[in-house]
Amino acid sequence: MVKDFKAVVFDMDGVIFDSEVKVIECWKVIAEKYNIPDIEEACLECLGTNQVATKEKFLIRYGADFPYTEIKKEMSELFHSRYDKGRLPMKVGVVELLEFLKERGKKIALASSTRREVVTRELRDAGVLDYFDAVICGDMVSRSKPEPDIFLKACEELKVSPSDAYAIEDSYNGIRAASRGELRPIMVPDLAPATEEMEKLSEVILENLLEVKEYLY
Repeated sequence: MVKDFKAVVFDMDGVIFDSEVKVIECWKVIAEKYNIPDIEEACLECLGTNQVATKEKFLIRYGADFPYTEIKKEMSELFHSRYDKGRLPMKVGVVELLEFLKERGKKIALASSTRREVVTRELRDAGVLDYFDAVICGDMVSRSKPEPDIFLKACEELKVSPSDAYAIEDSYNGIRAASRGELRPIMVPDLAPATEEMEKLSEVILENLLEVKEYLY
């Protein structure tokens, strides 16, 4: 049966790019340098959130005097030195799914908690920026995922009803946000495995974007 929908809204990190594991690798380098414990656990707790919410979570975990801004800057410099200029690996099936959606006249948006400057650069370097009709980023909305603001803004930009849009997410907070916004969540797990809550909130859970393409066919 042909799926009836008008748009697809993608998350970026962990969905389009295999970036979350690379970020954690960089955090581990910095954590070893400064003896920061349980850094992987801290990173997993922050999946899907914007920079403001991530900082709050780090300060709760490590204390109000934790120099998050300085240490995060050092981690970011390491990450970008390794993966800028198109070196950030993409997930399986990204281009195939984007091409499929374009061929069928579906609208495509990005809803990423990452800052717009970084999002635009990474999409452009990977050669996929022009597929997107709207790009909504974490610094363009006041509330982070799991609140639905970023998805609702994406649908508003695309001029589609949320119920006519699929949202492709890998994180718990992303699926929660899409569900609260009344989009149709598809979970493609990355670092965080599907849980009973995710099974309840998602329309379907699929292994990769090639499976998403088959599902939407």
